[in-house]
Amino acid sequence: MKLFTRRTLVPAFLVLAVLAAFALYLFQPWKLFTNTTVDESLPTAAPSASAPEQPGAAAESPEAAPESPAAGPQELARGSFVSHEHSTSGTAKTVRLADGGQVLRFEDLKTDEGPDVRVYLSKRSAQDVEAGLGDGAVQLAGLKGNLGNQNYVVPAGTDLSGFKSAVIWCKRFSVSFGAADLVAVRGV
Repeated sequence: MKLFTRRTLVPAFLVLAVLAAFALYLFQPWKLFTNTTVDESLPTAAPSASAPEQPGAAAESPEAAPESPAAGPQELARGSFVSHEHSTSGTAKTVRLADGGQVLRFEDLKTDEGPDVRVYLSKRSAQDVEAGLGDGAVQLAGLKGNLGNQNYVVPAGTDLSGFKSAVIWCKRFSVSFGAADLVAVRGV
């Protein structure tokens, strides 16, 4: 009796091909050999600031306007990345823009590419986030690139003082690539 017949080899080959395709999709191993560099400058105003006024919204009078923030961007907090599942370095900063908008900025970021990598703000410390993002984490966007300088808009109305760290998180595998504790800058 033959162990390997056409009747057993064809289905086995098809199963292996499906498993291989699924593994390629899931792990995306080619990203181990690629880099995406992003080099954005710090914006002067939040991108949503140029959105048209909503119909029916009352225009604010100059007297009712809140105190204007500093003339330029103001750094609120900063921290250095620590590595978790992947070697990660660079600086994370929260910045208030001249128009009152807020961004999370990465400078000199170096990490690995991966599937489904996102940027979060977490209420946990950089060390604690290795075990999970925790309650109240806010997703800002997908990671734009694994190298360079990049900005992520913080949703309007978000109180940054409640967040302890910026996190590069692989959503597909629920692991932190790296995180940075956000320590308030003195005088802010």
